[in-house]
Amino acid sequence: MHDEKKWGIAHIYSSVNNTIIHITDITGAETIARVSGGMMTKRDKDKGTPYPAILAVKKAAEEALNKGIIGVNLRVRAPGGHKKKIPGPGAQPAIRALVRAGLKIGTIEDVTPIPHDTTRKPGGRRGRRA
Repeated sequence: MHDEKKWGIAHIYSSVNNTIIHITDITGAETIARVSGGMMTKRDKDKGTPYPAILAVKKAAEEALNKGIIGVNLRVRAPGGHKKKIPGPGAQPAIRALVRAGLKIGTIEDVTPIPHDTTRKPGGRRGRRA
């Protein structure tokens, strides 16, 4: 255990297909722990669901606590762009699990990239034809 009490940033990326938890130091340059829902389950369709997200957060938080992190500022992100602007089903359980794991929560902000004028969506004028 380190002697100083450090804060970090927990980047939670949550789409319908996966939830990724990436804990960095306060500058965002140094990775402390990075775990995804896909690492917690062997079934592809379960990657984005709440339970693997909870397991992933538990693992990431444990790593962070071992490295001397006592609290995190949250940055929640959805796919954004011309994809979904709201986080997937794993985001809220992930935040709850972070609190339960014993990390302090500082600020919570949404960092979903929202275009002010989007690039063109793929698929063309008539949409994607299968």
